[in-house]
Amino acid sequence: MKSMLSAALLTVAATVALQAQANAQAVSSYRCADGTRFIVGFYPKDSRAFVLIDGGEVTLARRFAVSGRRYSGAGVTLTQSRDGQTMIRHARRPATSCEQS
Repeated sequence: MKSMLSAALLTVAATVALQAQANAQAVSSYRCADGTRFIVGFYPKDSRAFVLIDGGEVTLARRFAVSGRRYSGAGVTLTQSRDGQTMIRHARRPATSCEQS
């Protein structure tokens, strides 16, 4: 009886740990030189960037970039260079430099 209960608890614990790993994400908040603030999230096994900017949600598809990463969609372009610099362009504004806040 004890061994069956232990096995069941171990199975539940392993399932919870795997689900937590599958839902792991990287979310960062940024503040830009022009006053823009946004939040970007990246999920494992998904090449898109999920952005909250100007009170709305935008999903950005990954695009070809010579150096670093570039995502764009719905008039928003997010660029992250290999040296860690982040820039965003949105709402017909010029690109602006941003830093993590």
